[in-house]
This record gives sequence, structure tokens and C-alpha cells, in this order.
Amino acid sequence: MENFESWKDLLNPEFYIKMGGFWLILFIIFAETGLFVGFFLPGDSLLFVSGIYAVEIIKETFGSTGSEFLDTTVLATAIAIAAIIGNEVGYWFGLKAGPALYKKEDSFFFKKKYLLQAHDFFEDHGALAVIMARFLPIVRTFTPIVAGIVKMDKKQFLIDNIIGAFLWSFILIFSGHYLDKLFVEQFGIDLKTHLEMIILIIVFLTTAPIILKFFFGKKKDDTI
Repeated sequence: MENFESWKDLLNPEFYIKMGGFWLILFIIFAETGLFVGFFLPGDSLLFVSGIYAVEIIKETFGSTGSEFLDTTVLATAIAIAAIIGNEVGYWFGLKAGPALYKKEDSFFFKKKYLLQAHDFFEDHGALAVIMARFLPIVRTFTPIVAGIVKMDKKQFLIDNIIGAFLWSFILIFSGHYLDKLFVEQFGIDLKTHLEMIILIIVFLTTAPIILKFFFGKKKDDTI
């Protein structure tokens, strides 16, 4: 059992895996979208590192299936389900809060025009928005809430939610598991000993699109 030593532990996916294992991982994935305060949690890196530890996690929780592939599949499926439930809770919250927001007067922090623009965006690109948001930190936390606010079709949201959750979970979990295996077998490198570097790379790759969008989008707005 890992002991909490500093706030840095909250950003370290290995800390959660060693502290609470399978069930804590599921809770964190749910919390990212279901509790609306999980945007700072290590979603992508947690999945990748969980893939590296997949066999150990399943063995300690249920006992090994005897197959690395099945162990990894069980973990990826459970995480996908937790992600789906989290998004549905976020959508429900947005749906209930939506009517009040439409009646809210404009203020420094709230502009109704952005809400209307979001509605148009989800009508035109709803599937892409919900699915791709899974791979973008912070964005995935608020996307289901906005989808609920703009009253995106429930069935369509559920379908996109399921597709996005399974793609996100299986790609990252299996990448972590089999890349670790590849590096050990081909290069004699255990990725478990290089987790800090891996986490930094994942954070950079997942946040780069948001940073680029912020700077280039801002520059484009300034020229209008």
C-alpha cells in the first residue's frame, strides 16, 4: 500500500495503482467526468501505466485468467464502462442545469452566445466532439456537461460516449501493455523504471493540441 507523501502523488498514476489498484482506477476514471472536478487527474497517463501493470492489477483483484490478452481486455473493458458512466452523469447534470443557463443574463464569466454556438457545434459535429474529447485532457471533463446543456440527443450521445470510451480505454491500455512487453523483449528496457519520462511525454502529446488551439485560435481572432 502506497502512502500519501505530497500533492505530487496526485499527478502520479503509479501512486493510484499501488494505493488502490483496480477499484481506485475505476473511480478516478469515473470522477474525471462524473464529478466535474477531475480535470486535474492523470487520465491518459493513468490508462497507459495501468496497461503496463494490467496483469498484476487483474491478478491481485480477481486472480489471473491465465492470459495476458484477457487480463488486459478485462481491465480495458472495466475502465471503458467507468468512463461511460462518468460521461452519462456529466450529461445528466448538464441537461438539468441547461434551462437555467439559457435564462441567465450575460456576465463577465458567462456569455449566452457561447452556449448557442456550442449547440450548433454539437448539431453539426456531435459525434466527433464526444468521441475525440476523450483524448483531450480537461476537454473530456466538460464535454458531456456541455452536451447535456445544449440538449444533444440522448441516444446519439450514448452511442458516441460508448465508442469514445472504448477507443480511449483500449488504445491506451493495450499500448501501455504491449509497448512495455516490446521494449523488454527487444531492448531489455523495463518501462516501469522510466515512468516519469513516459508520463511527461503523454502529458505533452495530449495537451499540445489544446495549447496550439489556444495560441493559434487567439491569433486568428486578433486578426478578425
